[in-house]
Amino acid sequence: MVEVQSGVPTNWARNITFSVGEVQRPGSLDELRALVRASAHIRVLGSGHSFNTVADVDAERGGVLVSLGAMPGGIDVDRDARTVRVGGGVRYAELAAALHAHGFALPNMASLPHISVAGSVATGTHGSGVRNRSLAEHVRSVELVTAGGDLVTLSRGDAGFEGAVVSLGGLGVVLSLTLDVRPTFDVAQHVFGELPFAGLDFAAVSGSAYSVSLFTRWLGPRFDQVWVKQRCPEPVDFPWAEPAGEARHPVPGMPAVHCTRQFGEPGPWHERLPHFRPEFTPSNGDELQSELLLPREHAVAALHALDSVRESIAPVLQVCEVRTVAADLQWLSPAHGRDSVAFHFTWVADKRRALPVAALVEDRLRPFDPRPHWGKVITTDPGRIAARYPKAPDYVDLVRRLDPEGKFTNRFLRDVFHL
Repeated sequence: MVEVQSGVPTNWARNITFSVGEVQRPGSLDELRALVRASAHIRVLGSGHSFNTVADVDAERGGVLVSLGAMPGGIDVDRDARTVRVGGGVRYAELAAALHAHGFALPNMASLPHISVAGSVATGTHGSGVRNRSLAEHVRSVELVTAGGDLVTLSRGDAGFEGAVVSLGGLGVVLSLTLDVRPTFDVAQHVFGELPFAGLDFAAVSGSAYSVSLFTRWLGPRFDQVWVKQRCPEPVDFPWAEPAGEARHPVPGMPAVHCTRQFGEPGPWHERLPHFRPEFTPSNGDELQSELLLPREHAVAALHALDSVRESIAPVLQVCEVRTVAADLQWLSPAHGRDSVAFHFTWVADKRRALPVAALVEDRLRPFDPRPHWGKVITTDPGRIAARYPKAPDYVDLVRRLDPEGKFTNRFLRDVFHL
């Protein structure tokens, strides 16, 4: 999803123009290692779906941007070990199709199947479900090309492993990830209509199926629609709202043909857990996104805190999605150590109008100890973010051990972690 505007690469939403005019695309491991060794400063682009400068280089340091899309050896399934080795340039749509063909599945997926596996994992991306952890928790080992061009593998149980998965690109080039897989399964997706905040039993609603997503435009104290995804053959029991009478898109007015099948029609996991179908681009990128994760016990209080400023939110909002994520072990995962509720905002593309409201949202949620998604718009003072992560000092130590010269450290990481 990296775009090129007037010869200059930008992210998918085109709100970030990268600091160099060309993206290097090595075609072999030898080329990649040589490029890393020869570069004073280097960063890797995934699918270009981040809305901030986490993937950018420092232009004044002569930074090099790299894409792994041309690298060979994308997907290797080990049936006996129930794992899959995934190359750094692979996207979830192609991985999911390959796994399903072998009779396997991932426990969960994000809303978009178009995003890269390595980039999603590195930024703590997640799906939904009270028992479903972030996508990073699927990782069993990570293979890096470090600053000297060396190959380093960190596996579950190794010292520092939990800092090397959600790594923000600060340790090296992720050459491959090995993921745990499980037997394939079917999912049925149902969409329901309005659900008021009044009397809301958030725990019951969010735990009513394998994956639940709640959408609101903040036009009133209610969710406008609820997407419920249940593993087959378990039935769906959702007595709080009426079933939708027609197929829906999360953003009103957008065509539902872009979305995965609804009305309870069973289908393979990878064709139901994402909201969007891989053969369609869900939008043209004319949007900004921000997301905050906070302890799940604060979900209802946070909803009421935001409802108090909905008159400011609604005019610049396309849609807000509320999801749940189970606690995980990854040092920099926004769900580290705590069952979380995630408030995701898709704003209009007008930064002048949207960013002050995104800042207002962060201010209203501040009493609930929010952690911003690493790949979204962040209005919090960067220097205050690391304090929200108990293992941030361990991550800093790991960066200094694997990359003592800071070859992979950019301004984003220095601002957040004081590197």
